[in-house]
Amino acid sequence: MSELIINFNLNASALGHLTSAVQFGFISGTLIFAILTIADRFSPSKVFLACALLGALFNVGIILEENCLASILSLRFITGFFLAGIYPVGMKIAADHFEKGLGKSLGFLVGALVLGTAFPHLAKEITEAFPWKSVLLLTSSLAIIGGLLMLIMVPDGPYRKPGNRLNISAFFDVFKNRKFRSAAFGYFGHMWELYAFWAFVPIILKTYSIKHVEATFNIPLLSFVIIGIGGLACVLGGYLAQTAGTKRIARLALILSCVCCLISPLIFMTNSESLFIGFLIFWGMVVIADSPLFSTLVAQNASAEIKGTALTIVNCIGFSITIISIQLLNILQASINPTYIYTVLALGPIFGLIALYEKKNITTSNSY
Repeated sequence: MSELIINFNLNASALGHLTSAVQFGFISGTLIFAILTIADRFSPSKVFLACALLGALFNVGIILEENCLASILSLRFITGFFLAGIYPVGMKIAADHFEKGLGKSLGFLVGALVLGTAFPHLAKEITEAFPWKSVLLLTSSLAIIGGLLMLIMVPDGPYRKPGNRLNISAFFDVFKNRKFRSAAFGYFGHMWELYAFWAFVPIILKTYSIKHVEATFNIPLLSFVIIGIGGLACVLGGYLAQTAGTKRIARLALILSCVCCLISPLIFMTNSESLFIGFLIFWGMVVIADSPLFSTLVAQNASAEIKGTALTIVNCIGFSITIISIQLLNILQASINPTYIYTVLALGPIFGLIALYEKKNITTSNSY
């Protein structure tokens, strides 16, 4: 992001706008995919491949020197649009292959998502001696490879029940299920915090280094570690959910991430770099550990014929919420002490905990 801002002479505020453009594109894509029930009417693996190819194409389009803020925002929007055929469709594919143990399988899948999210930070570090465009070329190439591998190695699952017709009402019908609503609202609270935290990890590190001039951080590498460690947390959460219950582990992760939000101003005061980094690594784990668990609860409480649509709808609303929290942090960092702004992220986990507490009948079977 910083290289884009420098090379295209953008304002510093473009950071939040560029991040939100991807989110807004994803929201638009998931909305259209959900209304048209794409993931249920067509082969998920083929949808995944098509979206991987198109997403990679528009992602790499940023390297063109003729770009300006408007064109970059447009390219980020379209890239986000085609991600609607990657993340929720990937979870749909997992649900089609696993009737039991879905929480564990989604733990691995979301863990892979987390590593993919963190990878550009590592790519920036390992391509430091190369032009900034190499990061985009590398990530787009990997997206194409991923799409091809999905088509070649992952056929439609044995539990897939394809929808035979367009079902626009499915977008609204899923929320009539009380258990589904509880899981979805818990996920929405989780999303308020998650992507805002991820987007601002480099900013958090930079803020600390400004406040403590003796601190010398490798920000790209540390950003990769802090975000990427969440992949391990997703896998561990999936295994823990098999014995302790899906809802219970999701609630625990929400509580811990809420605490991290609330005490974040205190952590900025510590002179111990190790303590500060250790705290961020812990936050990076608990902020995402509940994501596959909420997706499990959503999938388990939606009928098989519209499971893909249900996951897509929840993703659509969840990512809509991330735009608000990201832009809020973007505004707050310019108006108040930046060490205090991350406490507002606690509102999401609190809302999610209330949603889970009020709906006591949501399934918590260890078979998840």
